[in-house]
This record gives sequence, structure tokens and C-alpha cells, in this order.
Amino acid sequence: MALRTVAGTGGRRSTMFYGTMNQELKYVSLVGPNMETSERPTFETEAGEEIYQYVERHGTAARHRVREVTSLPPEEFSEALEQLESRGYLEDDGGTLQVALDVGSVESYTAGDVEYTIRPAKQSDFDGLIDTIRDVTAKDTYVVAESIAEQLLYEDAVTRHNSVESRVFFVATVDGDVVGWAHLDLPQVDKLQSTAQLTVGVRGDYQDNGIGSRLLARALDWAEANGYRKVYNSVPTTNDEAIVFLEDHGWETEGIRKDHYTIDGDHVDEVMLAYTF
Repeated sequence: MALRTVAGTGGRRSTMFYGTMNQELKYVSLVGPNMETSERPTFETEAGEEIYQYVERHGTAARHRVREVTSLPPEEFSEALEQLESRGYLEDDGGTLQVALDVGSVESYTAGDVEYTIRPAKQSDFDGLIDTIRDVTAKDTYVVAESIAEQLLYEDAVTRHNSVESRVFFVATVDGDVVGWAHLDLPQVDKLQSTAQLTVGVRGDYQDNGIGSRLLARALDWAEANGYRKVYNSVPTTNDEAIVFLEDHGWETEGIRKDHYTIDGDHVDEVMLAYTF
């Protein structure tokens, strides 16, 4: 096995391993002091809270724009931003501010003629993520994923992390284009903090290459490493492919909600599936 060091996400250094299997090209990021999603953000100053809330709501924001909107004196703005960066709440990428969440590495694989990468999603993936979710939901009855796309469009932000909710996406890309996703919705309410909602999907043209399994495994690994005891997903009973896919990966049906959906004028049951660590 050969290895060399390359630039990872966020300007960090990473180690790249070349394995012997055809899907073993892997990047492992060396994670900095970023915020954990289980950590609720707290603030030392009102200025810091105002800066963080603006960036969190917008996904990314130009540094100069945040200073203009918050109307903070330059020195106070710089001090508050420095505190947020030192605590791992925000990161500055060449003048663009974004929430700094610790969601892991960048991994690349080869399956047949398809070379793809799985990594944490960025705000710049927004349009490709929406297009991919719509591509999947146009062919399959995946109502929860449809609602996620609508929520993304409403909020105009890929990642969220505040005192009420957190949201994490992993994406699969081919030549830089998003072709699949795995999403975790992470409630911040104390009584729900050990469970998470998961969705996953891959564009039809890129299915049968193991991408969905890799995305699912990546999301499950992340959830387990961050202390979640269960993840769940719900699909209509008519979505046989999704149900079989999840069952083949160890998910179990926990319940059925009768006539929960109305699809093409017909009432359809909802299958409630879960994976327990």
C-alpha cells in the first residue's frame, strides 16, 4: 500500500492511501478543533451570537457582509469572530465564513468505470443536491426526501446547527457533480438527542455501483461515532426498492401507519424502519 499527503477539506492536511482493492482509494482528513453536532452552541458575547446566527441561517456569508449586517465596530467584530473561530464554531475560507462542523473525511472509490467521491456536503453543493433529490423522488415515492428538498429551498442552507436543530449531509460526486446523498436530521431537544432521521438516495444513472451502500454506511458510521443509538427512515409501502435496500443493510420495520400518504389519489401506508446500533 502506498500513501502520500495531500490537502484535505478546509485547508487541512490529509493522508491518501492506495489500497489493493478496486474501491480502496481513500482520503482521511486530519480533523481540527471543529464543533461537534451534539454540542449546542453557546456564546460569550451578544456580538458572537449575532455573527454566528447570521452565518448559520445563510449557510455561508462573506466576512465583510456579516460585519455590515451586524453593524458592529470593526474591533468588536474581529474579537467576536476570533472567539468563534478559536472555539471551532466558524471557519473563514478566504473571506467566506461558514459553520465549522466535524463531519469527517473525504473518501474516493472506483467501481468499474465509475470513479466517485464521498464527502461532507458544502454550501456550494446546494443546487446539485436539490437536483439529485428531485431526480430520485421523480422516479420513486420517497416523500420524506421530497420534504427535505423543500426545506432546503426554504432555508437556502445545506448545513444547520443551532439550539433547535442540526442537519448534516454527505454527498457522492462524480467529476465534481453530486450524484447521491445521505442526510441526517439531528434534533437538539434533550429527549430526542439519541435518535436521528436518515435519508439516502442515488441518481438512477449511477445506481448499482455501490454508491448508495457507501453513503448509507458513511452516515451510519458517523451517527454511531457521535453517540446516536438509533436512526430511522419512513417510506411508502409502494417503494419496494427502498424497503428492500434498507432491510438488506440491517434495518427493521418498527411499525406501519395506515393510509398515511395520498399518492396519485390513493391512500398508501407508511413503513417506519429503523437501524439500532
